[in-house]
Order: sequence, then C-alpha cells, then structure tokens
Amino acid sequence: MTSRLDAAVEDVSAAAYTVPTDAPEADGTWHWDRTTLVVVRVRAGGEVGLGYTYGPVAVCGLVTDVLAPQVVGLDAADVPAAAIRAAACVRNIGRDGAAALAASALDTALWDLKARLAGLPLHRLLGRVREQVPVYGSGGFTTYDDQQLTDQLHGWLDEGCRWVKIKIAEDAGARVERDVQRIRQVRDVVGDDVGVFVDANGGYTAKQAVRVLAKVADVGVAWFEEPVSSDDLPGLRLVRESVPADVAAGEYGYDLQYFERMCAAAAVDCLQVDVTRCGGITGWLRAATIADAHGLEVSAHCAPYLAVAPAAATPNMRHLEWFHDHVRIEQQLFCELPGLEAGDLPVPDGPGNGLRLDEGRAERFRVA
Repeated sequence: MTSRLDAAVEDVSAAAYTVPTDAPEADGTWHWDRTTLVVVRVRAGGEVGLGYTYGPVAVCGLVTDVLAPQVVGLDAADVPAAAIRAAACVRNIGRDGAAALAASALDTALWDLKARLAGLPLHRLLGRVREQVPVYGSGGFTTYDDQQLTDQLHGWLDEGCRWVKIKIAEDAGARVERDVQRIRQVRDVVGDDVGVFVDANGGYTAKQAVRVLAKVADVGVAWFEEPVSSDDLPGLRLVRESVPADVAAGEYGYDLQYFERMCAAAAVDCLQVDVTRCGGITGWLRAATIADAHGLEVSAHCAPYLAVAPAAATPNMRHLEWFHDHVRIEQQLFCELPGLEAGDLPVPDGPGNGLRLDEGRAERFRVA
C-alpha cells in the first residue's frame, strides 16, 4: 500500500454511545450504572481514522463545533500541529475536563488516520518496543458480593492475568473492615503467585491509608492506587514513603504540567496515563517522557484497545489496565477484537489502530 500522507483532513464527526453496566458498580467515591463512549472519526485521502474517549455527550459538540474547524484542511500527517491548534482554541473554555477529552479523542483519531494513510499498523508508525502488552485485571467493585468478586477473579485467572485489582475505601473509607476482608478474599482466591492490587479512588486520608495497608501486611499488596486524592501530592508522598506497595496515580492528568508536578513531588512509584484524557497519543508520548526523565514507568489507565498501540511503543511501559467496563464496552461496539494471550494483549497488525465500529450493534446504544 502506498503512502498518502499529503492528504488533507476533509471531515470530522462525533457520535456518543451509552452502554449500561452488567451490574451496579461503585468504587470508594462514586457509583454508576452506565458509561458513555464518544467516538470521533476523521476522514482524508479515502481513509477514516477512529478515536474515542469516555465522557459526557457534550464532548460531541466540542469536537464538531470547536475542534473540527481547526483541523479541517490540515495535512493529515501533521498530528502535532493539530494538537497545538486544539489546545489554542479551547484557551477560553478551559483545556482540562471535557475539552481535554474532546482533544484526546480527536488526536487518537488523527494518529489512526495517519497510520492508515501510511499503510502501517499504528504501533509500527509510532515505533514498536513490544508486540504484546501485559495487562492486569481490574474491577472488583465495592458493590460486588463475595461470589461476584470470586467469579470475576477466576475469569481473570483463566485469561492468564498476572495481577488483579479491586476497589476499596468503600463509602469514602467508612467501611475499613469490609475493605480488609475483601483484600484477604482476593489473596485466598488467586493464590500466592498473582499480584494483588487495590484502588481507593482517593477515598482515604493519608494516615488511614497507611493503617489499612498495615492491617493486610501479610497479603503483600503490590500496588496501591490513589490511596488519597490525586490532588493531594504531599499525602500521596506520605503514603508512598510509609507502605511497601507501589503507589500509583495520574489517571486524571489532562496536561503535561499535571504529570510534571506529580513526578517532581516524588508522589508516585508508577505514573498512570489515560490516552482518552491526557491529550491523546501526542499527550501520552510526552507524559511518558516526563515520567522517564524522573526514572518512573507508566501504566495505561483504562481504554485497553485504544491504549495498546501507544503502550507497545513506550519503552518505560509497565502494564495496561484490563478494566471490566471498558473491555466489555469495546468488545461490544468494535469488530473482531483480540482477547488476551497468557495475560498479554496482542497489538493489532492491521492498518491503523485496528479498531472498526460495528455499526449494527452500536446503533442501539447511540444517544447522540
């Protein structure tokens, strides 16, 4: 296939799909029963690039009304130029939050388009480091009863996951004894050879987080995600210096300054980056470089099938989150997605990011 990288962007569109959860879900600080995916398509040179984010329906309007006029007519190869234009045009709106979600979805679509025009898999265009990306099973919602949790853990074990993660800090840290019981249940189910991860979603105070992990010292928790709010950098550092588990945060990073502050504060052992929030693949690569400069690895937060290509191209990559909700949604809405192979997610070898929306199945979830 010949390269058509001199093609100009012709059209940008967006659509939103809301998918109910398969059971009520909650973490330490929030609860939900549905999730909305916003899909962005970018057209040039007879190809269509696809990207997406998880966020409100309002993201669609930001993409089509605010961002699209900045990139239509731009050379499809000039993705960093599009990122600069996107950041500039939302200056008065605010670059964080919904605007960052919109810019991230557009950026991932543009990278997909560029790879398709070049006739390359996206990870080859970016520069591949690995052919498969290790994942950890993620879910274990506080709304699950013991049997639901056990069943989910066995499912991840059957897929070969080497690490599993559950939600704790139920009711903003008000049910510590149940947190402790559930952590012990995980170890009892998965045995000694699988890593146990926990995610408090900012539900504890710093000293409380330290005390909770001390209660389960014999479990050997390896990963403590957002033990306190990710905005509390001194609190994160206190926990990091007080517990044997690696402390992780960063999923709410919308700009490079956020990641630099977190790394410079020595607040985490591993930096989480979400390709659907951080400015897309352009932002991802920059955030990973910041982490690398601080001697840190990065972990991909959620959206596994979108994150796998940049993860495969990131030297300081640790693992990717195999998040129950997003795995379920992406496997329902997109065509012919691969499953795990011995706990690793293979990187698609077809053109672009390998994602193609199943229009028939997706239409019943479409809300905008």
